[in-house]
Order: sequence, then structure tokens, then C-alpha cells
Amino acid sequence: MKNATTAVLRTRLVGLVREDDGMSTVEYAIGTVAAAAFAAVLYAVVSGDSIVGALTGIVQRALSTTF
Repeated sequence: MKNATTAVLRTRLVGLVREDDGMSTVEYAIGTVAAAAFAAVLYAVVSGDSIVGALTGIVQRALSTTF
């Protein structure tokens, strides 16, 4: 019984210890598509009229502040 338990534990440990260095091609593709989608959403948000107007207002207030 002890040998069977030891063998099962050893098999599980070997499975846990195996390293999976790097990403596969599919993971790279999914990561690239996700990054491109995030960039597109970020560009759409930042280039919107309300954001540009808000940022322009912030910069104008900062430059017109007197000390």
C-alpha cells in the first residue's frame, strides 16, 4: 500500500514540476488580438470629443493658474 501511495504522489509531483516555458502560437495570437482590441477601444475613447474637450480644459486651467 505504501509503494502504491508513493507512486501516485510521485506521478502527481512530476506533473506539477514540469515547466511550460513560453507561450504557444495560439496564445501569442490570442494575446495579440486582445492587445489590438484594447488599443482600438482606448483610441476610440481618447479621440472622442468629450475626452479631448476635457483634456483641453484641464491643460488650459493649469496654464492659466496664477501663483
